[in-house]
Amino acid sequence: MKRTIQNSPPTVKADLFGGHFRSFRKNPTDFLTKISRLGDVTTFQIGKIPAFLINHPDLIRDLLVTNHSKFIKGRALQRAKTLLGEGLLTSEKEFHLRQRRMIQPAFHRARIAEYARSMIEFSDNLSGEWTDGDVRDVDREMMRLTLNIVGKTLFNANVEDDAAEVGKAMTTIVSMFNFMLLPFSELLEKLPLPQIRRLKNARQTLDEVIYKIIDERRKSGEDAGDLLSMLLLAQDEETGGAMTDKQIRDECLTIFLAGHETTANALTWTFYLLSQNPEAETKFHRELDEVLSGKSLTPEDYPRLKYTEAVLAESMRLFPPAWTLGRLATEEHEFNNFKVAPKNLVLASQFVMHRDRRFWENAEEFAPERWEKLSIKEAGNKFIYFPFSKGVRNCVGEQFAWMEGVLLLANLGRKWKLSLAPDQKIGLHPMITLRPKFGMRMRIEKR
Repeated sequence: MKRTIQNSPPTVKADLFGGHFRSFRKNPTDFLTKISRLGDVTTFQIGKIPAFLINHPDLIRDLLVTNHSKFIKGRALQRAKTLLGEGLLTSEKEFHLRQRRMIQPAFHRARIAEYARSMIEFSDNLSGEWTDGDVRDVDREMMRLTLNIVGKTLFNANVEDDAAEVGKAMTTIVSMFNFMLLPFSELLEKLPLPQIRRLKNARQTLDEVIYKIIDERRKSGEDAGDLLSMLLLAQDEETGGAMTDKQIRDECLTIFLAGHETTANALTWTFYLLSQNPEAETKFHRELDEVLSGKSLTPEDYPRLKYTEAVLAESMRLFPPAWTLGRLATEEHEFNNFKVAPKNLVLASQFVMHRDRRFWENAEEFAPERWEKLSIKEAGNKFIYFPFSKGVRNCVGEQFAWMEGVLLLANLGRKWKLSLAPDQKIGLHPMITLRPKFGMRMRIEKR
C-alpha cells in the first residue's frame, strides 16, 4: 500500500505579522500547550522559519535518538555561541563528541560522591544564615547557593566573593536569550543598544572570573582532581594537542551556567510546590526526621532519601528547568508522514509532554507518590519524562544534579519549613530555563 505524505500538520491562526512569533514569544508554554492539543505533530511559523512541535514519546525518541544525526541544535543555542562559544551545550558533531569524552570523567559516580561533601557544607552555611521569621527570595538564595557549589566542586574555586556580581551577570545572559531569538538579532547586536551594552558587560564579568581561575590553576600546576584540572591536562586523542584557554573558557562558562541555573530553578519550584501541598510537605519532613534522626546530613544518607528524590522528580515534571528543546533539520525527515525540510525547526517540550494526560494520571497535580510506582529511569526510557534531555545530547551532569538537588532539599528541609509570602505572585518566565516570573519570596520558619 502506497504511503501518503501529507501536506502540512494542523496549526492555529497566525498573527498579523511574523507568523506566530508574537504569540509564541508572549507566552511560550501556553502557546505550545494549546497547539499540542491539535495533534502529535503540529506546525507554526517563527518569522520566516517553519517550526514543528512533536508531542508523542515515539516521535521524541526518533528526534533525540533514532535519527539524531539528521539534526543540530536549534536557533536559540546556535545564537548562544555568541556568549558560550563552542562549549558542550552549543558544539556539534565530532567536536562535541570529543569534548564530551574529555569532560565525562569529571562526572563519574565516584567523583560525584566526593562533591557531595561540598554540597552539604555550602547548604549548611546558607541554613546558618537563615533566622526564624525571615522572608527571603528563595529564587535568589538558590542561585547563590548553587553558584558557590559549582564553583567549588567543578573548579575548586571560591566564587563566594564574586557571587553577587557573577549571579547578576548570569541573570543578564539568561534574560538575553529571548532578545537573541528576535528576527535580525545578529544585526541588532552591532547597534549601541542598552541591552547589548548589558550583555557585553555581563560577558566581560564572567570572562574575568573564569580566566582568572584558569590562569591561577595554570600557574600553580596543581591537579585538584576537578573538571578544570581534567580540561587543562586533557589531550586530543588524534593530534595530542591540549585545549586552548578559549576552549577551556567555553566549557567552564557552559557548565557554570548550566550547573547552577537549572538546579536553582528546580529547588525554587520544589519549595513552592511543597508550600502549596501540606500532605506532601509533611511526608517530606517525616522522611528527613526518620532518616537523619536529628543528626547532621552526610553523603551516605543520599540513597535513603527516596521520598525527597520523588519530590524533586515531581517538581521537575511540572516545572522542568529546561522546558523545551529545539533541533534544526540538516536533511529531510518525516514525523508521522509529515515532511520536515532542512533548516526547519523541530521542538519537543518537556513542559508539554510532562503534563500530557495520555501518559500521566492526574497530570496537573503535584503527587510525588506517583514515583513509588513508576521509576525515574522507566519514565525516561518511555520518553514521557526527559528533564535532562535524552540520547547523545543528554545532560552530562545529570547525576550530579540529582544528588545536589536531593541533598540541598534535605539539608535545608531538616531545619526549616518554607511558606509562600502572602503577596507573592506566581508566574512563569520561560527563557532558556523556566524561571519564576516574579521571584519567590518565602517565609522561613524553624521546624
